[in-house]
Formats: sequence, C-alpha cells, structure tokens
Amino acid sequence: MSDLAVRDGRVPWRGRLGTESVPAAEAPDARRALQLGLAGIWLLDALLQYQQVMFTRAFGQMLAATAPGNPGVIARPITWDATLIEHHAVALNAVFATVQLLLGLGIAFRPLTRFALAASVAWSLAVWWLGEGLGGVLNGTANPATGAPGAVILYALLAVLLWPADRAGPAGAVPAGAVPDGTVPDGTAEAAPFTAARAVGARAARWLWLVLWLSLAWFALQPANRAPLALHDLTARLADGEPRWLAGIENGAAAVIGSHGLAVSIALAAACVIVAAGVWLPRPAARATLVLALLVAAAIWVVGEAFGMILAGGATDPNSGPLLVLLALAYWPAKQGQARAERAASC
Repeated sequence: MSDLAVRDGRVPWRGRLGTESVPAAEAPDARRALQLGLAGIWLLDALLQYQQVMFTRAFGQMLAATAPGNPGVIARPITWDATLIEHHAVALNAVFATVQLLLGLGIAFRPLTRFALAASVAWSLAVWWLGEGLGGVLNGTANPATGAPGAVILYALLAVLLWPADRAGPAGAVPAGAVPDGTVPDGTAEAAPFTAARAVGARAARWLWLVLWLSLAWFALQPANRAPLALHDLTARLADGEPRWLAGIENGAAAVIGSHGLAVSIALAAACVIVAAGVWLPRPAARATLVLALLVAAAIWVVGEAFGMILAGGATDPNSGPLLVLLALAYWPAKQGQARAERAASC
C-alpha cells in the first residue's frame, strides 16, 4: 500500500508505478482576492458604461454637470470634454467602456496585473477630473454620503495599495531574526501588519487611510451637508426611479433623518474620525474600528447612494460604498503565520 508525503509544496506519490509529483493546491492570498474584487468592480463599470443611455448626449450632459462651481482651470477642460462626448457619444462611449473592460480583465489576468493596475491609476485620475469634477472637493458639494471625494479616486488608491510588491514583506510574517518573544533585531525588516502595507509600507499605508477618512469627516461637516434638511432631501430624492423596496428604504431613512441633518452629519464625522485613527491602534481595537468602517461603508452605499443608483438605470459605477469595503478589508490585521500562504500565491 503506497503512502503520501508533502515536500516543497509538492505531493509525491510513492507506489509500485514509481514516483509522480502532483502540485499541491495553491494557498489563498488576501491581496490577490482583493485584486480580483477590484477587477470585478471595473468589469461592472464596463457593463454599466455599455448601457444604451450612455451612447446618447445624456452622457455628455451628465459630465458637464460636474463643472459648475469649480475653478476655471478645472471647469473648462470638463466642459470641453463633455461637449466633445455629446457630439461623438457612440464612438467615445464605446472606447470608455472598452477601456474599463480591459482594465478589469487585465487586473484579473496575472501576467497583466501590474500593467493594468498602473493603467487604472492614470485612467482613474483622468476620470476623477473630467468625469467627476474632482468629486466636488473644490466646489463645496463634496459629501461622503454621496461618494466624496469621488468614487473613481478610490480605484487609484486601491491600485497603489494592492500593487504586487512586498516592500514590507508578506502580511503576517514573522521577521527573519526575530527571537521567540517577538522582538525584532535592529536592521531587520518587519512584516506587513495588513495587506495594504505590503506594497507601500505600514507607515505610508496608515497615513493614506488617515487622510482619506479625515477628509470624509471634513466633508460631512461642510455647511451644505450639515443643513437641517440637507440629508433628508438628498435621501428622499434617491427614491425616484428605484424599485419599490429600495424606494421604501430611502423614504424610511429620510423620515428618520428628518430635520436632524446637523446631528447626523456630526455622528457621521465622529465615526469617520474613529475609523481614521483605528489603524494606529493595537490589533483588537483596530479590528473593531474596521468593523465600524464596514458598517459606515454599507450605510453610505445603501442609504446615501442607493447602491450607486444601478437599479434606477443610468449609473456609470456602483459609487464609493464597495470600494470603501475593499479598502477596509485591505487594512484588516493579518494573522501571524499567514505569510507562508501569501508568499506562495504572491503575484
């Protein structure tokens, strides 16, 4: 009777017919899973961009609406781009949709992941300016409940944080040279405490997280967003054109908010500040704040964005909710011993 032994990631079969090596199943990699999640959102964007309405002048008019209130140097290129698209809607929208399709497929296909992630950063920055008017950051309309600072800039941030490199070492690794009590000798590179730190290092990743969530807190407290009926009116408007069950959620949320816009804005800002500080805290506290981040992202996506208005038709992306979820998962503290699995499946 033959037996099995695992050696160097392969399973040799020892029996009468000789020894044959069978590759062991590849261990799952958290970063790769997040890359595939990002790829999936790009593919959804492409499908939404292929909607019939996007091949009409309505698409250009949608883009033109992001120009008012921005400085002239920002607004004029937006207006020019929107006018060009209005006059060549079919051809240009086909190009835009195909680019997004190729970005999603490229990120999902390992040999092209680096190229596709780099291209997605460039594309995201261009769309953030010409398609989203910098998310309303400069014209006073930025609101975290509706996707500020602009969903597309989060694609670029995710591409940077999920870049297939290991500046800080695989997440959860025990650094070479560490002694049994966990002390790391001077000069020894520490492992990434979470997936987002692998490419840029833990310090840079934490600062990026801090800036993002503090900016969301700042936007929540802007005068236009903290007005008594601002959030009520915004949520109520989202019910138009949505399925009855989703319209019921939006109308119910609007009724709960009522004229308490200031209190809701302060509560949202406070939650964002807590989340911003969370990645600097010890692991148990960090997990708790990341759970809060997931809850805030879910609330924003459902109540403030109505699932990106995908079900109402005419949406070009699912908005910021799913991207904030991916970001929170990228900062989830890694377990010790996870490194071997991630190293085996690393890009």
